[in-house]
Amino acid sequence: MSPLDLLTSDIMRFPLIIAILIGLTAPIVGTYLVQKRLSLLGDGLGHVALTGIAVGWLVAAWTGAALPQTLAIPGALIAAVLGAIAIELVREVGHTSRDVALAILFYGGIAGGVVLIQAAGGTSQNLMAYLFGSIATVSSADLWTALVLAVVVIGVGVGLRRMLFAVTSDEEFARAAGLPVRALNILLAVIAALTVTLAMRVVGALMVSALMIVPVAAARTVVSGFARTMLTASVIGVLCAIVGLVITAYVDLPPGGVIVLLAIAVYVVGLIAGTALPRAASRRTAQ
Repeated sequence: MSPLDLLTSDIMRFPLIIAILIGLTAPIVGTYLVQKRLSLLGDGLGHVALTGIAVGWLVAAWTGAALPQTLAIPGALIAAVLGAIAIELVREVGHTSRDVALAILFYGGIAGGVVLIQAAGGTSQNLMAYLFGSIATVSSADLWTALVLAVVVIGVGVGLRRMLFAVTSDEEFARAAGLPVRALNILLAVIAALTVTLAMRVVGALMVSALMIVPVAAARTVVSGFARTMLTASVIGVLCAIVGLVITAYVDLPPGGVIVLLAIAVYVVGLIAGTALPRAASRRTAQ
């Protein structure tokens, strides 16, 4: 089967569309997080989402749902959004530094997920597909959820880019200019949470943060300027997502890991090219 036939097959159609949405939206959010020096926020939210998945399993068990994973994604969405709001409030009201707040999310999220999934009658193995991604279990409901979340993330990330750029670049200047800094910080954390939930089924909760950050780092090796970085990072993200899915269709590998490794490879190539080309140009000028 050719790659084109594979990508248009019934098995790959839903994961492919979701992967493209992830590749498009994750770098949009990541551009703001890198600008704000908050690159690990996605990791923290991914861990909190695991607790939400386990709570979803627990509620499904209590209510007698046909499948225990029925409420996993809604649970992850609620937990990630609440975690995103909590980290901003803890940082601001509790005067806690961002790295401490993120560490609390890291450890609390993974501990809650492991304990609650056991209480729901599952095992830690049930969390693996959500940790590292799996295209085998993607359903039409996942696709519609991803479409709605992607529309929200793109609408906020692109539509409010001027205000979000101001807040992520210089909070004091944004506050002096009359912008609602707290609300915009919370909004940015919330769309990061939505992106984590969107990506969980294909890329995995532990890998999505890398797809937010690495394409942005790769884009910065070849272009400059905020808007061009965001656009280039999204192109890199989409291409890595498509190529990564094609590879995992032929070879039994976790899609999230493959997609992230491809993005890192693009970053390394960009880094080498960005270093070598100016030196070559300097030598030609000197000659």
